[in-house]
Amino acid sequence: MIIPINPSIIEYKSNIRNLCRVPYHGHSKGCPNFGKKQGCPPNQKLINEIFDFEKELYLIYNEFNVGNFAQRMLEMHPEWENFPRQIYNPRRWQPVARKEHKQEIINFFIQYPNSLVNSSPEANGVNVSKLMKSVGIELNWNWPPEHNLENKTYIVSLGGYKIK
Repeated sequence: MIIPINPSIIEYKSNIRNLCRVPYHGHSKGCPNFGKKQGCPPNQKLINEIFDFEKELYLIYNEFNVGNFAQRMLEMHPEWENFPRQIYNPRRWQPVARKEHKQEIINFFIQYPNSLVNSSPEANGVNVSKLMKSVGIELNWNWPPEHNLENKTYIVSLGGYKIK
């Protein structure tokens, strides 16, 4: 999905990038790429230093029904019924979701030549949860989620034109 958005709805702050340091399963200090991988915080510019906020920006996202994917995993591996981390393991569903998102980005470049896409808006201080909520999508923060066929996840990018 490609949606034109007014840059004024984008909330961004440098401290948003610290979300990468929040502990999660298997990573007590947060993301191991923080401060190491190119494109990761804390040494990234804020989003308003990348895109020209005088021009229209675009929200580029795809919705991936991880609940349906998990159901297929459960059907293939019924022994995982009591192990939601197995059926919702990102290593299983993320490649499929990322491939779909990559196609959406290709579609964006076809529609908007000479544009720029940022595939990690959080690394540039964007509050993605608030941005998605502003377009009517409430993100689910329970992970792993209770098994439900309606569980969806989103991959979000921003598109626009480079600041001069």
